[in-house]
Amino acid sequence: MAKHESRSMSIAQLLWYMGIATTIKLLVIPSYHSTDLEVHRHWLAITHSLPLSQWYFDETSQWTLDYPPFFAYFQRFLSVFAHLVDPQIVHLHHGLNYKASSAIYFQRISVIVSDLFFMYGVYRCTSNLPSLKRNLVWILAVWSPGLVIVDHLHFQYNGFLFGWLLLSISFLAQGRDLMGGFLFAVLLCFKHLFAVAAPVYFVYLLRHYCRGGLVKGFARLSVMGAVVVAVFAAAYGPFVYHGQIQQVIRRMFPFGRGLCHAYWAPNFWVFYIMLDKGIAFLLTKFGFNIPSPAASFTGGLVGDASPFVILPQITPMTTFILVLLALSPCLIKTWMDPRPRLITRSVAYAYTCGFLFGWHVHEKASLHFVIPLAIVAVESMEDAKHYFMLSIVSSYSLFPLLYEAQEYPIKVLLLLLHSILIWFCFSAQFTKNKAMKSTLQADKKAAQFELKGSSRTAAVNGGFVLGWLAKSYLFGVLVVEIWGQFLHPYLLGDKFPFVPLMLISIYCALGILYSWIWQLTQIMILS
Repeated sequence: MAKHESRSMSIAQLLWYMGIATTIKLLVIPSYHSTDLEVHRHWLAITHSLPLSQWYFDETSQWTLDYPPFFAYFQRFLSVFAHLVDPQIVHLHHGLNYKASSAIYFQRISVIVSDLFFMYGVYRCTSNLPSLKRNLVWILAVWSPGLVIVDHLHFQYNGFLFGWLLLSISFLAQGRDLMGGFLFAVLLCFKHLFAVAAPVYFVYLLRHYCRGGLVKGFARLSVMGAVVVAVFAAAYGPFVYHGQIQQVIRRMFPFGRGLCHAYWAPNFWVFYIMLDKGIAFLLTKFGFNIPSPAASFTGGLVGDASPFVILPQITPMTTFILVLLALSPCLIKTWMDPRPRLITRSVAYAYTCGFLFGWHVHEKASLHFVIPLAIVAVESMEDAKHYFMLSIVSSYSLFPLLYEAQEYPIKVLLLLLHSILIWFCFSAQFTKNKAMKSTLQADKKAAQFELKGSSRTAAVNGGFVLGWLAKSYLFGVLVVEIWGQFLHPYLLGDKFPFVPLMLISIYCALGILYSWIWQLTQIMILS
């Protein structure tokens, strides 16, 4: 009975956190939205108006369907309700660029409702944590400014997808490997970009689930394989039946897009591009005839990948190899020590590798590792310090997604309030922990200090304190923003309009590169 009451109280508390988050999401409905709103509206129209055999062939709009089948089925499900709200939303031709309030409100609210799945994933991942840590993870994840910016302003369904990821991780952490593998396979059939963590899942499940000798191990491997095959058969089977699997794969993997997406996502390729441009500039100054590149390094639609001027060309295969090389130490560690309590770190690290070295990386993909790391952040003070810095860098790197003036106060307030809140939460947690440790030490030393004095010392000298390097770096974020938002327009006007975005990308890339190194170090030293 007590356990049931405790669970009911936890659910009630999570609903309170969710209620606050939902209120904010409802308030920003009229705000800016990207072309992704029209992308997903058109996908509603495709899946509602056309038979399944034509979904991945339709070219009525430039925004063709390029997500895996389960997400297409999800859009088909939503289109039933969209048709009831306003039939023009799902009209294949008359609905093009349809921006009526009915369409906007329906799609915005569909994201909010689908976030219920994210809440459930967060709940399962934290169900075994002490109440203080559980509440702290809820604040980090449920009130994530990055998710609000990407899903509820820019417009995406990442919260819904992260729900599947967190559910999978929660089952793995509980030792229920078969269910964890099943849910991850389902996630891959919703969005294939989550496949970056597939090597970690494969190695972990092979070593942890398929253990127990040759016969037992082979039997379990066969069961896991059958489950994964069944999931992919349910997703892709109808398209195989219609002889369309090649078209589906072609749509899902448009490698003709550029190395980078939109503005340069803050990853390793920022430094590579800048080095290429810097060498070309210097050679030009020394009188060498350096040809200009034929196109930009970025692009949202399918086209020819842009060549570098000086440095070797980067191909999708190059990025694939680099991601695997970066991931290999984690895979070796997982093979040698496949423990459930380390799986969240390993999955987050895999997505960090994909973000840093992958092909055509979206800036919003930083959420792939920031959200899982929210669960890790409460394990130690060092994890908390790392997460505090990373969450700020990740959220700030998303600022260029909201480029209109009226959204500027929203994104700044979201980041400031969240940073202040988690600072106080981490301070409360670790000051309390330090005080408790000091009290125990005092008891062992025959009460050399009074309890009151010990607690005061812990509050003053202990707790959540960042080092000078982290403080300097975070201060640099403020400098970059002041320059790009105020000083650059005032001093240079319309000259060099790319510089503010370039500075954001380069500076945030430094922070994420540091995070990658730090995560790898923690994975290798933890035992």
